[in-house]
Amino acid sequence: MRLLYSLLLLLLLPLVLLRLLWRGYRNPAYLERWHERIGLWRRPLHPVDIWIHAVSVGEVQAMQPLIRELLGREPAMALVVSTTTPTGARRLHALFGERAQHVFTPYDLPWIMRRFLNRTRPRLVLVVETEIWPNMLAVCAERAIPVILANARMSPRSARGYARVGPFTAQTLGRFARIAAQSQPDAERFIQLGAAADRVQVTGSIKFDVRLPASLRDRAEVLRRGWGVNRPVWVAASTHEGEEEPLLAVQRQLRQSFAEALLVLVPRHPERFDRVAALVHREGMTMVRRSDGCGCDAACSVYLADSMGELPLFLAAADVAFIGGSLMPIGGHNLLEAAALAVPVAIGPHCFNFAEITRLLVAEAGAVQVKDAQALAPLLEAWLGDATERARIGENGAAFVARNRGALQRLLALLDSELGHIKPTA
Repeated sequence: MRLLYSLLLLLLLPLVLLRLLWRGYRNPAYLERWHERIGLWRRPLHPVDIWIHAVSVGEVQAMQPLIRELLGREPAMALVVSTTTPTGARRLHALFGERAQHVFTPYDLPWIMRRFLNRTRPRLVLVVETEIWPNMLAVCAERAIPVILANARMSPRSARGYARVGPFTAQTLGRFARIAAQSQPDAERFIQLGAAADRVQVTGSIKFDVRLPASLRDRAEVLRRGWGVNRPVWVAASTHEGEEEPLLAVQRQLRQSFAEALLVLVPRHPERFDRVAALVHREGMTMVRRSDGCGCDAACSVYLADSMGELPLFLAAADVAFIGGSLMPIGGHNLLEAAALAVPVAIGPHCFNFAEITRLLVAEAGAVQVKDAQALAPLLEAWLGDATERARIGENGAAFVARNRGALQRLLALLDSELGHIKPTA
């Protein structure tokens, strides 16, 4: 079955490269170091202790405390971190500079994976959340390199897809040394798909261990003064194609009740910044872009956050937050950054990527799930008009995050128990 998978991937490789070229046409950053994806490196790759694969910005952000802990060990670990997207690469560099090597993720063909492992020679591989690559796992098994699936999640929809190739899925999952699941339902789905029960452990979500910079509140206060201290402000975070239009309609409705209400619009992908700006103009709404560096007076209806890595700052400066990727069937994004900042959270109906966290946060009255954008408007109107209710919901969310911290230490303990103390590469 793996041979068939490899053959299919090889046949699709020209289309994959054409898609990469198309994405590069829309966002030239995708063509940077594109050759790394096919196993060609024009700069030296050094042997490392650990290879961490984190797809994009969200996974890099989630792994930030783990990477920081590993780099802070005495002596420091040697790491290589792979990402699929250039935004993930930029976020990694912003956080760690040259302390962690970065590569764009090599395609999952056996000879490409062998070339990569020949260069980096990791002692351990950590893959994040749902990155299950049959050839990478098989090649690591050939070399007795343990692979841990960290912060692992498996939505019911994904589980149904993997179940269609049940024996192949079971064989692939069997190559993980450990699966560190975010929740008990995630763990059960991995076991049902064929993972060995004694290799699956619930460690919780490392996203609860978010540590916000000490300067964040001060910077948020400065930003908020630029927006207007007394005006209602809401953030629409990590939005996708098809979500901005209904969210702008919500903002138009809110401006009828709160004439100075400000929407801070944060598209998920930077290649969409200009298209979203054009949409705001077509809707006839007054807008300021973050990149303009201009003030934002009461007449401004939309503040377009066309920057990367600043979402925590925008959340900290806002009154309430809506988490995107949930009005469309994307699966939602991380709610916990907003909750940790004691900001009330609203999320749409499609949150299968964060189903358990959403369920628990809603149950703790730290968030509200709405069925569509029409239901969002009255909820935001109620929150923006009642500071006491906002504070209550925000405090519930912050307390929920605080109670569930500890996944980082459990993951580190699992890592050390699997390998003993990992000595740095000489």
